[in-house]
Amino acid sequence: MKILDKYILKEFLKFFVITFFSFILLFLIVDFFEKIRMFLSNHASANQMASYFAFSIPMIIYYILPPAILLSTLMTFGTFSKHNEITAMKANGIPIYRIAFPLVIFGACAAVFLFYFSELIVPASIQKTQHIIKIEIQKRKTLGYFKQNEIWYRSGNAIYNFKFFDADKNILKGVTINYLNPDFALNSRIDAKRAEWKNDHWVFYDVLEIHQAGETDPVLERTKEKVINIPERPEDFKVMQTDAENMGYFALKKYIRKIKSEGYNVIKYQVALYSKIAFPFITIIMIFLAIPFSLRSERSGGIMQSAGVAVFIGFSYWIVNAVFVSLGKSELLPAALAAWTANILFSTVAAILFYKAKT
Repeated sequence: MKILDKYILKEFLKFFVITFFSFILLFLIVDFFEKIRMFLSNHASANQMASYFAFSIPMIIYYILPPAILLSTLMTFGTFSKHNEITAMKANGIPIYRIAFPLVIFGACAAVFLFYFSELIVPASIQKTQHIIKIEIQKRKTLGYFKQNEIWYRSGNAIYNFKFFDADKNILKGVTINYLNPDFALNSRIDAKRAEWKNDHWVFYDVLEIHQAGETDPVLERTKEKVINIPERPEDFKVMQTDAENMGYFALKKYIRKIKSEGYNVIKYQVALYSKIAFPFITIIMIFLAIPFSLRSERSGGIMQSAGVAVFIGFSYWIVNAVFVSLGKSELLPAALAAWTANILFSTVAAILFYKAKT
């Protein structure tokens, strides 16, 4: 059986290498035409554009690996069926699940690779591409940095500190603004529970202002709601904000633990966390989806039709997954269920189809 396993894996890898690199090239071409106007309008250099696309490749690999495995499996088993090799294997008493064994092992290895790749490589590459676009090409200024759940920002004679920034709703939480004298002595300080961007102004809530005038005692002023004019807009803080999807699993887990201890809503981050575990398993599911449709050609002869249906089902995973993840972030489904529902549904379909193909 080792000879057969090697043969199946060898044929699969031939298709996989072609499909894998074709997908990467296709994504780069599409991304180039989507961003060419932005590059030209900002006078981006050839080196900046090349660096952006080079650092985009890890993220592309993360997303195209499952469909590349799907199409490679379809083509491998479709070719076997076309040349009656599957029939010959069955005639020698080799069941379908044993024929699929080397590809299942490959899918399992790909799932492990995908998880650690998204943990160690993808976040850094995404951060670099965002830096190239926002800072090097679009010339945005960043006077601060994001560390775990805190944003530190320098603006003129002021230093801002935010415990949490909801980039979707443009809400700052746990706000502290320190105003300094030229000699860096504290002049005044503003503390607020939150600040919301409304009508082109920052509206602060539950505000405590502390004014220090020379050697005298500080003056405290409390207000429930107050418009405080700071020059920054939400876009200025988004330059340094790190999205949950762009963080590694362990960094995101630590991030959730910290902001949860401070009383902030962590549902959407929990959905993203569970998704980072659920998504890599799609590599195995794609294999079990592809094989039954490839084998249908033995009976119907409709290999192209079967492949088209399988590709449609495979790519529809992203649509179904996006819907349930959205429901989870909207708190209509538990976080774990939202992240795993697409896998459960497609695993069920794959198991049924695989069982029918075996019988």
